Amino acid sequence: MLQRHDASGKLTGRQKTPHVHRSDDMAAQCVTKVELTVSCENLLDRDVTSKSDPLCVLLMNISESQWYEVGRTEKIQNCLAPKFAKKFVIDYYFEQVQKLKFGIYDIDNQTIDLSDDDFLGELECTLGQVVSNRKLRRPLVMKNKRTAGKGTITISAEEIIDNRVAHFEVEARRLDNKDFFGKSDPYLEFFKQTETGWQLAHRTEVVKNNLNPTWRPFTIPVQSLCGGDMDKAIKVECYDYDNDGSHDLIGIFETNMTLLQKASRTSPAEFECINRKKKEKKKNYKNSGVVSVKLCQVVKEYSFLDYIMGGCQINFTVGIDFTGSNGDPKTPQSLHYISPQGYNEYLSAIWSVGQVIQDYDSDKMFPAFGFGAQIPPIWQCSHEFPLNFNPANPFCTGIEGVVEAYRMCLPQVKLYGPTNFSPIINHVARFALQASQQKTASQYFVLLIITDGVITDLDETRSAIVNASRLPMSIIIIGVGGADFSAMELLDGDDGCLKSQTGERALRDIVQFVPFRKFLNSPKKELAQTVLAEVPGQVVSYFNMSKLLPPNTNTHQNPAAAT
Repeated sequence: MLQRHDASGKLTGRQKTPHVHRSDDMAAQCVTKVELTVSCENLLDRDVTSKSDPLCVLLMNISESQWYEVGRTEKIQNCLAPKFAKKFVIDYYFEQVQKLKFGIYDIDNQTIDLSDDDFLGELECTLGQVVSNRKLRRPLVMKNKRTAGKGTITISAEEIIDNRVAHFEVEARRLDNKDFFGKSDPYLEFFKQTETGWQLAHRTEVVKNNLNPTWRPFTIPVQSLCGGDMDKAIKVECYDYDNDGSHDLIGIFETNMTLLQKASRTSPAEFECINRKKKEKKKNYKNSGVVSVKLCQVVKEYSFLDYIMGGCQINFTVGIDFTGSNGDPKTPQSLHYISPQGYNEYLSAIWSVGQVIQDYDSDKMFPAFGFGAQIPPIWQCSHEFPLNFNPANPFCTGIEGVVEAYRMCLPQVKLYGPTNFSPIINHVARFALQASQQKTASQYFVLLIITDGVITDLDETRSAIVNASRLPMSIIIIGVGGADFSAMELLDGDDGCLKSQTGERALRDIVQFVPFRKFLNSPKKELAQTVLAEVPGQVVSYFNMSKLLPPNTNTHQNPAAAT
């Protein structure tokens, strides 16, 4: 995720002993998780020829002036009363005041930065307020604190007590045609029954121009669908998508998880879509099509803590930018200049992130590399050189060892260029690939790149990230200095559109970028909290995607997950 608001390769094949981190920090992760569902009504209309295209962004306050982005919902086209399908999942600490800010924007372009989109209003509140109300409805306000027209936001909170998910494969046949030109463009919405009515749990993609659609496989948390009650009613609505937002209802049916779980590819669970208005008008009405559920497989979804305590190691690698644009390290103006107090932004970034992540690696041996410098003895520019100049053993002992290797390396190289990221990303990816071939959830790789400037090999870097998205690997990029880092947006996958030169899409969002300057006056821990916030989710998403259980888990407890 690109944070705009004020990573690791082991070079040997040795097996490491499973390590359980038992510090207070880890214990603090065993907290209640809360799922937040957002909807709005009467939003301001900022589009001239159509309606606003709203999206909700959630920010969390980590200091008096510092907010970081927790996540974003999907964008809903041409809608002033959106019900967002994407949920926010937050750790809830009873003993802390957790300030939240929900911002609603009308999205008119493809950029990640929201400053060029129309602001429709926001709500500041605490997580405690949302949790205690269960369903919090408030007016939206503008930046000047005036009300945003008649716009309101509703946030529903629910404790996650069921960590199972349901994997679905669904198709339909003979759906009603709602279009004069062409055929219907069907999609499905799944609703959970609550005390106050039906709550949207999931929305599928739209299948264009097809009365017999097959939707892509999808996953819905059991908590979101039925709260863990397998006999609770679930409502499914089938619509024909229209660009202007006036989607036509094809039909509705109700079911429950007990019935859905009986589905199989050889014997699917089939449901007639009924359109009540059409049924009342037509005597011979039978249905508006049949939805066929070919698979509804319920499995346990393991948490980050499950994987770490089950023996998964986080392998940490550092990559440092030694390009000429950093300035002469001997002069105080240089980003590589080490002050009499032993400080520069590179060192601060290494300490901040490394001190947190080293606790998840049992041997605490970290490869550290530089790129963009001319190195001895032949002074050829290298984009992948060990800071200790020992290619056979680039490991540093602990974060202290990485810092010491950086200090020793600095006067021995000539800062040069260009700024190429792809060699070091591909370097770590090779070892992540080796780990993935073991078919166990025993290793995950985090590459930290610290850089002062814009990437030179952008196309190659995009391809390297797309390749790495298929591997047990995450990339953290910290930008130091005052350069324009807007090009980093291209590496962010939040809108799901990161592609290689050949058009190949990234499978997961694995890149996290933050500019260091946003944290110059903040406690060191806040930089680490922000850049590492998404790593647990990225670890879980990879191992779930690969259907890999925590190493020390009894597979008999969850046979479906191992298939």
